[in-house]
Amino acid sequence: MAEPLARVQERPRFRSVADTAALLGMSEVTLYRAIHAGQFPAIKVRGRFVIPSRAIDDMEASALAHGLVDADNYALRPAS
Repeated sequence: MAEPLARVQERPRFRSVADTAALLGMSEVTLYRAIHAGQFPAIKVRGRFVIPSRAIDDMEASALAHGLVDADNYALRPAS
């Protein structure tokens, strides 16, 4: 029997920098540096950064399929 919808917890679409850093086993400072350098995908909303869960999932899938993944390839750069 399926659980009622109220009990089913959806995965968050976005993660905080702290949560993402813990998930990846790195310091928040390191992740903030990568975000500011354009080397890690993030969304900035009024000074707060959030990480799309999909970006982490895509990086994980790519690493499992191809080996080493550079997060820099997942970060969009502003057009020059």
